[in-house]
Amino acid sequence: MPIVRVIDFETSAQEPPEAKVIEVGYCDLLGDFAGWTVGEPASYLCGGVESIDPGARAAHHISPADIVGCDPFDPRHLRAMTEEDGVSVVAAHNADFELKFFTPSVPVICTYKCALRIWPHAPSHSNGALRYWLEDGGLIAPAHEFAQPAHRAGPDAYVTAWLLKAMLVATTAKQMVAWTREPRLLPKCTIGKFRGRPWAEVEGGFLQWMLNQRDMEADLKWNAEQELQRRRVA
Repeated sequence: MPIVRVIDFETSAQEPPEAKVIEVGYCDLLGDFAGWTVGEPASYLCGGVESIDPGARAAHHISPADIVGCDPFDPRHLRAMTEEDGVSVVAAHNADFELKFFTPSVPVICTYKCALRIWPHAPSHSNGALRYWLEDGGLIAPAHEFAQPAHRAGPDAYVTAWLLKAMLVATTAKQMVAWTREPRLLPKCTIGKFRGRPWAEVEGGFLQWMLNQRDMEADLKWNAEQELQRRRVA
C-alpha cells in the first residue's frame, strides 16, 4: 500500500535562520486498489526556542509557554519516522519552506506548484482557499473537526492531504514529483504593466527585458523563457 505523508511546520519566525520549527504536523494519504484515503492528522510541539516572533505567533497562536519542556525539533526523528512507516513520498503545500528545515529520503511533492498547473484558474492557490473552492465544487469532503484550527500544523497537513487526493484524480504522483523539481508555472504575469495578464498577452520585448534583469526572481525568468520558447515553437 503506497503512503504519501503530508507534512506542515509552524515556526517561531518567518524565515531561517531566525525561524525554528515549533510544531510538526503530518497526515497520511493511503493508496489501494479502491483509490486514496485520507487518514487522521497528528502533530507534536517542539521546544528549544526562547521567543516567538509576533507575526508568526499571530498566524498559529503558539506561545512560548506552550512549548516549555518540549524537545527541540530534530529532522532526524522525522526522517526516521517516514522510513520506518514505509512512506513512499513526502508532500507539503509550498514544500520549499519545509525543505529549509527537513530533507526527506524519499521524493517530494509540492502541492502548491502542482495546483498552479492543475487548476491555473483557481481564485487563489493558498491552502485554505483551494480547500473551500474544491469543497464548494464537490471535489473534496474534509471533516471540519480535523481541519481546525487553521494555521496549525496538524489541520493544515490534513487539508493539504485532501488537496493532494483531488490532484491524484487529475495526474500521477510521478508527474507531480517532476513538477516539484521545476520552478512555479505561474498562470499570469505578476509584475509591471502586464501584471495579471496571461503570459500569451505579454509583449515579447517585456519578456526579454525580464530575462536581462539580474535581480529578477528566478521563477519569473523561467516563466518568461517558457513563454518565449512557446512562441518560437509556434
